[in-house]
Amino acid sequence: MDPRTNPYAPGAGTPPPELAGRDELINRVDVALDRIKAGRAARSFVMYGLRGVGKTVLLNKVRLDATATGIHAVTIEAPENRSLPAALAPALRASLLRLSRTEAAKEFGGKALRALGGFVKALRLKYNDIELGVDLPSEAGLADSGDLDHDMTELMVVVGQAAKEQGTAVVLFIDEIQHVPEEQLASLIMALHAASQAQLPITMVGAGLPQLLGQMGDAKSYAERLFEFVHVDKLDLQNAEAAVRVPAERERVTYTDDAIREIVLKTGGYPYFLQEWGKHAWDVADKSPISLDDAQEATARALAELDASFFRVRLDRLTGAEKTYIRAMAELGPGPHRSGDIAACLGRKVESVAPTRSSLIRKGMIYAPNHGDTAFTVPLFDEYMRRAMPDFQAAK
Repeated sequence: MDPRTNPYAPGAGTPPPELAGRDELINRVDVALDRIKAGRAARSFVMYGLRGVGKTVLLNKVRLDATATGIHAVTIEAPENRSLPAALAPALRASLLRLSRTEAAKEFGGKALRALGGFVKALRLKYNDIELGVDLPSEAGLADSGDLDHDMTELMVVVGQAAKEQGTAVVLFIDEIQHVPEEQLASLIMALHAASQAQLPITMVGAGLPQLLGQMGDAKSYAERLFEFVHVDKLDLQNAEAAVRVPAERERVTYTDDAIREIVLKTGGYPYFLQEWGKHAWDVADKSPISLDDAQEATARALAELDASFFRVRLDRLTGAEKTYIRAMAELGPGPHRSGDIAACLGRKVESVAPTRSSLIRKGMIYAPNHGDTAFTVPLFDEYMRRAMPDFQAAK
């Protein structure tokens, strides 16, 4: 088939040609943001799930929906080893400049910019990674104490007041929230709580890995009442098939039923992998319908490409001890696994490998779905580890 007309779109956050199975979730977030913009109560949203389920795609979709209604979006990807204030400041500045363009908005919008200026100046020394290309005006006593809890709260409240004055809302769209350090996450939660109590139209829609639930609960005990936590999972059989079939059918190409079954089985229904397999199946096939042989060749090509990039870059970030730990996990299967079983596979005591497990959780490679359990955050990673380290021998 002509690769120039290949409809599939594998990539980090790349919108798929058919966003199957997510309409209900998108509508829930859209309704909540419309309520907040109208001055009605609604909780902030946090979407959590494994790598490859499409969290970033969903975050971008609801952001586009929101901005189409006049909501001001502050878009952040929380980076590793960088502070939340450093990521927040430039994105918030851009939004506030847009918010204060009209004459009517200058008073509250200008105050919000001065609050941001004080926030940046006060915390620049504390967080050496805060860089802003221009100096902002500030106002003595406004979000400039240097205490993150106080200043973040004052900043969010003032921004919320500016949005209310304009009859709109400001929404923080934050991806990879699990990278935000606990004390900074606590300050953000506290600030959003204060704005919610004041019925101000400022909120957050975030996305992150499954460990985010525990992190937010540890940061602030009332997080479960302030946020609506939504589990984004792999697609069910019907929607997984639609994610593969529909884009091809728009190009007047079909699949045989056994080809579709092969792709859904090998991908586990994970949206990112469905796009990878669909792309390769299209490129392999000579004609429509795409056959089982084409799908099987797509499996071989997709795994080779994933092994060289998607999986490999994650493995390369790990120490030798960390690689051995997750190889032992892989020996036990896809998981989740009891921590004691992993330690036994290594011939070690649980206590001796606990620091390695904690390090892997911090790096986002594994998480604890329940106390004492351990699971991969990347689907199909157990299969990859068995291919990458075939000579591993479990302890007798």
